[in-house]
Amino acid sequence: MQVGPRRGGRFNAPVVVLSLLLVIALGAWWGVDYLRARLAGNGCDALTPVEITAAPDVAPVLTRLAKTVPQEECFSVNVTAKESAEVADLLGTTASGGPDVWVPESSTMLSQARDAGAWNLPESGQSVANSPVVLGLSDETARRFGWPGKAPAWQEILDGSPVGIPDPARDPLGVATLLALRKLTEKEPDPAAAFTAAMRKLNPASGQAPATEQSVLARNLVAVYPGVPVQGFDYPYVVLPKASEASRTAAERFLRLLLDPLAGSIFADEGFRAPSGQFAVPRAQDSRTDPAPQPPGPPPVADLYAALQAWAGTNLSARVQVLLDVSGSMAAAVSGTGKSRMELTLQAATQGLGLFKPSTELGLWLFSTKLDGDKDHRVLLPMKTIAEQKSSGGVERLQAVRPKAGGATGLYDSILAAYQNARQNWKPGRINLVVVLTDGRNEDSETIGLPRLLEELGKLQDPRKPLPVIGIGIGPDIDASELRQVSTATGGDSFTTPDPRKISDVFYQALSKIMCQPPTCKN
Repeated sequence: MQVGPRRGGRFNAPVVVLSLLLVIALGAWWGVDYLRARLAGNGCDALTPVEITAAPDVAPVLTRLAKTVPQEECFSVNVTAKESAEVADLLGTTASGGPDVWVPESSTMLSQARDAGAWNLPESGQSVANSPVVLGLSDETARRFGWPGKAPAWQEILDGSPVGIPDPARDPLGVATLLALRKLTEKEPDPAAAFTAAMRKLNPASGQAPATEQSVLARNLVAVYPGVPVQGFDYPYVVLPKASEASRTAAERFLRLLLDPLAGSIFADEGFRAPSGQFAVPRAQDSRTDPAPQPPGPPPVADLYAALQAWAGTNLSARVQVLLDVSGSMAAAVSGTGKSRMELTLQAATQGLGLFKPSTELGLWLFSTKLDGDKDHRVLLPMKTIAEQKSSGGVERLQAVRPKAGGATGLYDSILAAYQNARQNWKPGRINLVVVLTDGRNEDSETIGLPRLLEELGKLQDPRKPLPVIGIGIGPDIDASELRQVSTATGGDSFTTPDPRKISDVFYQALSKIMCQPPTCKN
């Protein structure tokens, strides 16, 4: 006889299993929620990370303030200190990666980063602190100029003591120094000449160096102010385009924290001024006239480039893109020399390298026809300083160049490609040039043609960023008019001779033109 389960006797197995599963699920849900609350605090599902790269002098303050972010804000901040020139190069060459926020020393670095290729970088940012640029003197040196009875002036220090300057093309302190000198000399009878004279008193290697007020006071030095309103360090806070929406929102909330009066007192503890340029907290100096009158804002970009270009001319610091003809005709022997056109050209070029400063940047392309697949040009030496080219075997690679047998002169396409590359990589604080060395006229039947070349070169002109083509032509096959039209279209010049034996004379004539800049040499 079959007997079924009794009601109130044994439990129903499926019901028990389902009940246990429900209890486990509820416990797991409660545990995850509890852990979330413990990890993120007050209901945050996760902490949104904000990566900030900042100038080394302000990074410690930002790091200190990052630790004060309340947990309920649901974001965390990590600050990395890095030189601004390195960041500018990184932003100009990398489409992805990098920080969410950049805080360089000066807004002038934003313009320089945009020139380095970071075209989508904002043109300005919100200042989070301020520090005027000054000359820092020891007590002993300051007393030679009448301190403490009177405040020394920049001009008398330049006249009586070596003053160093970091490279303005890489260091915002150098840029600020140039802008200060430009402002100090703008009322002279000949401002350009006075500015040049003042720059010639600067020694890039040594001397009393410019610095920020914050760093000078921290070292107990005497701060000497320019006495005119010039751009100091304004520490712009810039949220970068690559930041995610969540990181962007969190970065903006952190910025509000940085602008809070409580954060201002922390900046003041480290010697920084408020973003307005005023002292963030009352100090004894506030009872006197501020020795650092503040400018109304960052300098116009045109003024920045004018100062940097003047420095490049005075300091003879260049960035040169060279195009070297290696067509078959360069193998032709030159009567009375025992050498070919190529050998004479390489000899002059190698000697010419010694006329440039070691810090001058140089890149060299070879050109003929179909030298690299369908391209008429190829890179022999990538852009490096003269010092780096010499130490890495660049001179030896140059001297080993040989003409391409049967190669014609693909002049127009090569000039345009080199010019486009030089324009894209134009660098402030340098004399930017494209130098073309050739022994013939264009022979490429598939070229864009001279009218189109001149049209394209015209489109690439920017008065703020001069980029002249210097044409150097040797031999009976050159077209002097062709080179002259190309050079003139870019504000450059051409130097030609039908006699290849005179390549050295022509080459040095061109270099003297390149290296002697206004106002010392008049155009």
